[in-house]
Amino acid sequence: MRDQGIPHQDSPAGVFLPHLDADILAALLGAFTPTERAELLAAPATTPGGPPDAWQASPLERWAQQLGTPWFFPAAEQLRFHLQPIADLCSGQVYGYEALVRADWQGDLIGAGPLLQAAAAHGQARAFDALARRGAIRQAYPHLKPGEVLFINFAPGVIYNPDVCLQTTFQACREVGADFSRLLFEVTESEAFPDLNLLQRILERYRAEGAQVALDDLGAGHTSLSFLDMLRPDIVKLDRALISGVRDDDPRVLLIQALIRYAHDLGIRVVAEGVETESELRLLRELGADYAQGYFLGRPAPVPGGLSAQSAGLWNSA
Repeated sequence: MRDQGIPHQDSPAGVFLPHLDADILAALLGAFTPTERAELLAAPATTPGGPPDAWQASPLERWAQQLGTPWFFPAAEQLRFHLQPIADLCSGQVYGYEALVRADWQGDLIGAGPLLQAAAAHGQARAFDALARRGAIRQAYPHLKPGEVLFINFAPGVIYNPDVCLQTTFQACREVGADFSRLLFEVTESEAFPDLNLLQRILERYRAEGAQVALDDLGAGHTSLSFLDMLRPDIVKLDRALISGVRDDDPRVLLIQALIRYAHDLGIRVVAEGVETESELRLLRELGADYAQGYFLGRPAPVPGGLSAQSAGLWNSA
């Protein structure tokens, strides 16, 4: 496919998907049963009377994604985790690290986005999410200093029964002798959350073991204020779109300030994500954010590296 392909967005180098010309489309359709082909050909046309938009037919799209990600299963056996520091804005110390999944495949690192897309295409979203959680605990937790917290991502949509699905996660915690109070499980979901009652059960199950919980991307449209009131997480993260480039005279300042105040009124601590400049960090500290995360404070690295010298200097000079 390399000679007749285009790189798929967010795919690792060298991964190609086919152009959907007539011959290739016919070959793709030939892989499906007559019933499946009928459903595909009944897909809505791009224009009235035009040919079917094959990429809108989810079975075909998923099959093509599988063809474009032959690396997924061997790469999933080579998971690595890069750790990004989260700073306590009061003390200037590292509060904890977020474990960010990678796959070491043929000398290249595949990021979380392509890995998650490939897992979904191969019908492995649930298994991959659990594998990544266990891997983060086993690989990252032993590297933390006493008192530091490990942020572990999970997608709530893949947990159908928290009493069943989370047992292997808790077992991994016990294997490394983890202090559950130093584990924080963070909801990450690019789409609307699933049944909130189920999500509440999941968070309560984590808390029953002594762990903390967090919601991601407040202000991005998926995490609403009503979720905070109902779920009462320990921590909420402000979406990086609210933070990026913010200045004293920015209209977003009033919104950020209101979100921080509302979270604090509910007893929820706030992490500001995507902090990339000194001025952003100073402003967020003034607005009352509890913690901050971003390239200015430290980039993801294979081992915990503490805060960057440029950010640590702000507290040293205070």
